[in-house]
Amino acid sequence: MAQHDFINKKRPSKKAPPPKAKLPIGLLLLAIVLVSGLSYGLWYITHNKPTVKTTEKPKPTVKAQKQPEVKPQPPKFIEEIKSHEVEVEVTEQEQKGPYALICGSFKTSERAEAQKAMIAFQGISSDIHLSKNGYYRVKLGPYSTKRLAESDRNKLKRANAARCQILNWS
Repeated sequence: MAQHDFINKKRPSKKAPPPKAKLPIGLLLLAIVLVSGLSYGLWYITHNKPTVKTTEKPKPTVKAQKQPEVKPQPPKFIEEIKSHEVEVEVTEQEQKGPYALICGSFKTSERAEAQKAMIAFQGISSDIHLSKNGYYRVKLGPYSTKRLAESDRNKLKRANAARCQILNWS
């Protein structure tokens, strides 16, 4: 590979800008003649309107009798829609029992206590239960409806305090 000498390399000189091209006088005169001819033509048309002389007598105009305006009638299906009655039965969903939120299962009670404190900072009380397999569960509830449980779960989720699951209370 060839060696390049960048130290002694001279920079190219700046070129002078090219001279401006002069506008041809012939094109300029042609444009002026065309514009003036167009404006004279428009002036001539507006000031020299031909007058039409008629020798006939104007015919008397017959006044048309005004007919009463007929309002459009709405289509029949609109009246049917307005008079239609719908019967709707509203039944409440059965509640499947009290609900609980499980917000963590930890091997040590210290981690469960820390999770309980994070939840308490959000204004929700929780309890720690020892499960059969030796894990400490952070449990919230019981909630009478699933909607109440979802409300508290969303509150904890927005605050990034805990990710909880909704389960049946058991």
